[in-house]
Amino acid sequence: MEENNYSSRIIKEKFKTKKLKTRIDLAAMVSVSFLLIIFFMVNTELARPQAMDLGLPDYNSEDDYYGGCYLMDHRRQMTLLLDDNDRIIGYRGILEIPEEKPKVFSYGKDGIRKELTRLYKQIPQITGSPDKGAIVIIKPSKKSNYGNLVDILDEMAITEIPTYAIVNDYTPEEIKLLASK
Repeated sequence: MEENNYSSRIIKEKFKTKKLKTRIDLAAMVSVSFLLIIFFMVNTELARPQAMDLGLPDYNSEDDYYGGCYLMDHRRQMTLLLDDNDRIIGYRGILEIPEEKPKVFSYGKDGIRKELTRLYKQIPQITGSPDKGAIVIIKPSKKSNYGNLVDILDEMAITEIPTYAIVNDYTPEEIKLLASK
């Protein structure tokens, strides 16, 4: 009988387990919450619209305003068409009524640099204001190479002409001019 009693005691002790306190590790949850906070902060910062200030010219008279846009003084404008074989075709004003007839220039100090220097000095005298300098529009053709564009940008820096733009659209007259020269 004692043997039976001993075996029942073993069975009772075997099934009796010691209860442990549950402990939750919050380190992972804190890490995840910080990652979510950083994600939402970065997301809201990147979602803000980014704007750039435009340097628009100062127009004082209503004569400069036409059809919802301002007109540029064509006397200040020079357009440079970059063509193949290191050629530049340049004209002042509007092609239909140019200030000067289109000319072919080469790169370097005796070519386009000489013309840009002359333009830089001449435009303030024509406009009567030292604040109104030359405006150069650079139009690289499909035949020109990347080196030509870099060279003309270097010429802009050398001649200190601050206002220039690189444009890709050609008028039909400019296409005819490129084909004829």
